[in-house]
Amino acid sequence: MDRIREIIEEIRPDIDLDEGKKLVTDGILDSVDIISIVAELSDEFDIKIKPAHLIPEHFDSLEGIAALVKMLEEE
Repeated sequence: MDRIREIIEEIRPDIDLDEGKKLVTDGILDSVDIISIVAELSDEFDIKIKPAHLIPEHFDSLEGIAALVKMLEEE
């Protein structure tokens, strides 16, 4: 999860991931941020994030993103 945190912080250094806000639902991440995160995660973890995975639940928190990565690594 540390590497995922680093990726998000590289893309959006202004976000406090420990604050407990919902990243998508609260409008902290926009579509461009999500696309950038998806590209970085895909490269870093050698996973394929499909359009069906692009739902708020997967990107609303660091934990949600980590769970998505883990799920896709196990496929």
